[in-house]
Amino acid sequence: MAKVKIGTVQMSCVADKATNVVKAIDQIRVAASKGAQIICLQELFTSLYFCDVEDYDNFELAEPIPGPSTEALQTVAAELGVVVVASLFEKRAQGLYHNTTAVIDADGAYLGKYRKMHIPDDPAYYEKFYFTPGDLGYKVFKTRYATIGVLICWDQWYPEAARITALMGAEILFFPTAIGWATDQDEETNQDQYNAWQTIQRSHSVANGLPVVSVNRVGFEQDGAMKFWGGSFITNGQGRLLYLASHDAEETEVTEVDLSQSDYFRKHWPFLRDRRIDSYQPITKRFID
Repeated sequence: MAKVKIGTVQMSCVADKATNVVKAIDQIRVAASKGAQIICLQELFTSLYFCDVEDYDNFELAEPIPGPSTEALQTVAAELGVVVVASLFEKRAQGLYHNTTAVIDADGAYLGKYRKMHIPDDPAYYEKFYFTPGDLGYKVFKTRYATIGVLICWDQWYPEAARITALMGAEILFFPTAIGWATDQDEETNQDQYNAWQTIQRSHSVANGLPVVSVNRVGFEQDGAMKFWGGSFITNGQGRLLYLASHDAEETEVTEVDLSQSDYFRKHWPFLRDRRIDSYQPITKRFID
């Protein structure tokens, strides 16, 4: 299938998990009504972004995958004939947790999961307190409409992750994410941070000749100290913006992506072909000194 319609759900969240799940399912229905075939939700969409604090009680938000949320999403995916990319807090075993994205096919089948590989530990993003680094490696999923690769938030900053996923045969890269501005920052800093975030992901499109879909949350959290900056977007395989969300509003939109363009871009800008793979061994070192 050369053209695929991508649904993006950029929403704000509340403290109640069940409310967020119902809201997400409602927006999946909205996206499907607009023709979406693959629908991506934001990172950890079932809750507020709880990693701003180190609090043992937050582990109660986790669930098995497959589990209750994936079962609910499987039902709606099968009903609507859509693929769903769903980021969840996974309880793998007692005391073992991951930041994980499940992929559900358009017939409701659970295709598998990707566990976030790169885990941040920054002020207000204390993810290493909660999440074990992924051990499934990089993943692609053959869905009804396309073969997709999934990475999660902090993975966005690593060209290596995008490259490996592209080399595994991904036709589109999806990035569920949760990132925002501290509300005491100046506007110049805000724009520099957002531009860096968007630029690195658009560069993954250019380097790999693939569309990128990045879906962020929006709204104020952390008692008003954090404004999640929205700005979800989709690029084509040359990094051109096909869709750009606002920084302030909840948005459920559908964008058509032409997968056949990747062949054109890769032939005319043959970055994959021209890679000097024989020279890349040093990249496995932490630092070359």
